[in-house]
Amino acid sequence: MKRNKYSAGSVSNSFWFMEFKKAVKLLNDGYSFDEIKKMSEEENIFEAPTPARAKNIYSTVSNRIKSLNSSFYPIFLESDIQTQKMIAFAADLAHDTLFFDFMYEVVREKMIVGNYEISDLDFRVFFNEKQEHDDKVAKFSEMTFKRLISGYKAQMKDAGFIDENRTAKTRQIIKPILDPVIRNWLIDFGYEPITKVLEGIR
Repeated sequence: MKRNKYSAGSVSNSFWFMEFKKAVKLLNDGYSFDEIKKMSEEENIFEAPTPARAKNIYSTVSNRIKSLNSSFYPIFLESDIQTQKMIAFAADLAHDTLFFDFMYEVVREKMIVGNYEISDLDFRVFFNEKQEHDDKVAKFSEMTFKRLISGYKAQMKDAGFIDENRTAKTRQIIKPILDPVIRNWLIDFGYEPITKVLEGIR
């Protein structure tokens, strides 16, 4: 699985499941990324409120899709909505290495030991450790960390990975049930670390 450089992209990115789904369907129907980009710009197919937001949505969704082998298109479209969300979440993690590392090093470890609660302190400890070992993360501002925490929680919530109680200081981790077809596909195409995150296993 390819590792991208750490990024604070999640401060402005959402889960964008419906947009992801629309793009995958268009790709499966034979449209190219360039054609989808043009449709986003000229027809606002992602229903973005501004041209700048449309550009951000297309860029993020297309990069997430490109992070997975394209053979997932028909599997995704034939799956139920919760499985589709897990595939979209897998693409999110494959693209955003910092988010993946948080899920792998913190959330997966919690599930392994049977601890299904997560708090802002867990995020802070993770980011503090990354600051000590990565020059780019070390330069993130306090506001960036706050927005990353908010962004990660929002994406986890939208994927069905934590509860929807946004005002609670502690959120409940919801262990997903991973479809065996998706699990095998992820392993076959080199994304086994993501299956370990989704299943909470070593």
